Amino acid sequence: MKVTVLTSSYPRTPVDTAGRFVADAVERVRERGVDVEVVSPATVRHYGIAYGSGVVGNLRRNPARALLLPLMLGTFRQAARRAARDADLVHAHWLPLGGIAMTLGRPFVVQLWGTDVELARRAPQLARQILRRARMTVCASNALADAAREFGAGEVRVIGSGVDVPDEVGPEAEPPEVLYAGRLSREKGILDLLAAADGMKLIIAGDGPLRVQVPGALGFIPHDQLGGFYERAAMVAVPSHREGFGVVCAEAMAHGRPVVAAAVGGLLDLVVPEETGLLVPPGDVRALRAALRRLLDDEELRHRLGAAARERVKQRFSWQRTTDLTLAAYEDALAEPRK
Repeated sequence: MKVTVLTSSYPRTPVDTAGRFVADAVERVRERGVDVEVVSPATVRHYGIAYGSGVVGNLRRNPARALLLPLMLGTFRQAARRAARDADLVHAHWLPLGGIAMTLGRPFVVQLWGTDVELARRAPQLARQILRRARMTVCASNALADAAREFGAGEVRVIGSGVDVPDEVGPEAEPPEVLYAGRLSREKGILDLLAAADGMKLIIAGDGPLRVQVPGALGFIPHDQLGGFYERAAMVAVPSHREGFGVVCAEAMAHGRPVVAAAVGGLLDLVVPEETGLLVPPGDVRALRAALRRLLDDEELRHRLGAAARERVKQRFSWQRTTDLTLAAYEDALAEPRK
């Protein structure tokens, strides 16, 4: 089987964090013997739009760059057409690239990750056209699957991102630390966390547009070094206002760390309240502080929730399982009649 993967986010170097979860998934599929060719801004001219804050974030921060978007999409489509010429299937990550996949004359699946829903609501007719013509819509969470069905998607599969589960994890630091890892942006709830964790030992591994408001932030940590931060943490905070899946949440759980998360999107699939972590209403600083304080004050609860979290990730979000589900989706999409 030959698959052409289209993605607007993909790492340019081994330490690049952009689109790392897409690259990891591609490598797992290749290990199973699938011939995968990736078309991404890592190899296609992107006119300075794709990296940094991502396509959507860059256009929000500098609307004038929208004039360059047709040039990037045109270049991308040319590369996609060449790559897909002899492909059995096209796998388009994110809805806009589903629009390109739709023009290539090959069977295609679309994978939604989060910002897709916002874009779909701005262009509902185009979203419906793409999702109805796709052989299958793959969604990172049940929340995204519900949204995809609202826009007329036919066959929908929920396949979260896989994560590495270390064989063993070390002890947490003393005194206990709260860890945040991710973009420093409003939708990630970082300002809520700063207010809620006042007086606590908070470690912030990330960067983004709010960096000047987040004193002591360490910047983005290379992924191969992030495991040590999870191990030191007593808990990991994921206070997002929206979240398509929640890779940081899943990775924290894989390291046996309880998560205090906002009750939104894909985080609802990952965190079982009072079993693998704690959920709080998004934007509720008082509830977030109470949940953090509760775990800081109760070591036995931290360890019990962390152990259950690790087991849940092993069972549901290991790379073995997510790759199995992805390959099954490919086979089923190819078995569907052409639309």
